[in-house]
Amino acid sequence: MSDDYDGAWKEALDEYFEEFVALLYPSIHAEIDWARGYEFLDNELQQISPESETGQRRADRLVKVWRKDGTEAWVLIHVEVQSQRDPTFAERMYVYNYRIFDRYHRRVASLAVLGDERPHWRPSRFEQELWGCRTVFEFPVVKLADYRERWAELEESDNPFATVVMAHLKTQETKGSAEERKRWKFALIRRMYERGYNKDDVRTMFRFIDWLMQLPEAAEREIWQRVKEYEEVTQMPYVTSVERFGFQRGLEEGWKKGKIQGLEEGKVLGLQEGQVKGMREGLLKGRREGLLEGKREGLLEGKREGLLEGKREGLLDGIDLGLELRFGDQGTRLLPRLRRIQDLDTLQQVTDLLRVRDTTLEDLERLIAESGGNGAGAQHGFEE
Repeated sequence: MSDDYDGAWKEALDEYFEEFVALLYPSIHAEIDWARGYEFLDNELQQISPESETGQRRADRLVKVWRKDGTEAWVLIHVEVQSQRDPTFAERMYVYNYRIFDRYHRRVASLAVLGDERPHWRPSRFEQELWGCRTVFEFPVVKLADYRERWAELEESDNPFATVVMAHLKTQETKGSAEERKRWKFALIRRMYERGYNKDDVRTMFRFIDWLMQLPEAAEREIWQRVKEYEEVTQMPYVTSVERFGFQRGLEEGWKKGKIQGLEEGKVLGLQEGQVKGMREGLLKGRREGLLEGKREGLLEGKREGLLEGKREGLLDGIDLGLELRFGDQGTRLLPRLRRIQDLDTLQQVTDLLRVRDTTLEDLERLIAESGGNGAGAQHGFEE
């Protein structure tokens, strides 16, 4: 079980960008005209990302805002949570900054958030010099570890992003102690109700905390039960079905679990089929030689079929959670038609659509109709 800091931080920045700036960079927050909104520049960021980092997971965000004097400004956010020291961090901040200016000719403020646990690692300056030609690049840095000394300030804050910082710190502090993490996870969830968070904020923050502070399955069930009981007592049914907030993790973990389960089932199936085939061939080629060959061929065939079936079930589990989260009962009515679809590519398209915020039920129904909705299309080794 590993803690997914990058994925959790990306979602938090998407949902609470203004609150992020207000909490960690209040002086910058005061200069932005938030009434004009802001815009995430994902395509522009992708264009200036160094090719060597294209496949890496980083919690980077490039955002367009407007200052109170009416001028446009770009803000580059980089969240660094890796545990090892990165000697190229300051250089990378400089490279991103000058590439944005070179390609788009926009002034950009590069802000760094250091989420690691090393108190003295605080890169904030890149400098190079040759024969009197000198380049100096400085950027503001926030060290999340400093908030351990400002914990009371976080507890008293009504800013939802305070919960993000608290969950981040407690995830690090409770690494290796499931009991302590379970205690803090419930405490942070309960705090949202006590601070008067609205229903949407509670659900969003619950998803963030649940994503970041992962626990063994038994401990997760205990947390879910305690949340339900707490909601009944406080009469605040914000999270009526906690399991639905496993949507994002369900899409990712469902695929992984499907592969693992498929492999295990494939081994069993392969062993069984291999024994039968081995006994038959053993009559002609010798029992020992035939059995070994039968096991090998049967195992390979079983692995393939089991892996495909596992992938399909993993996709369906993720889709199930996604439909419930996005569309409630109306969404889950599509499940019987989806379960008749054997084509993995079609199920993957459904999964990709669910990740898009603007996707409607009509979009999903159109895709199902185009696929036949009755198991038509490529079968990938499955039969009705």
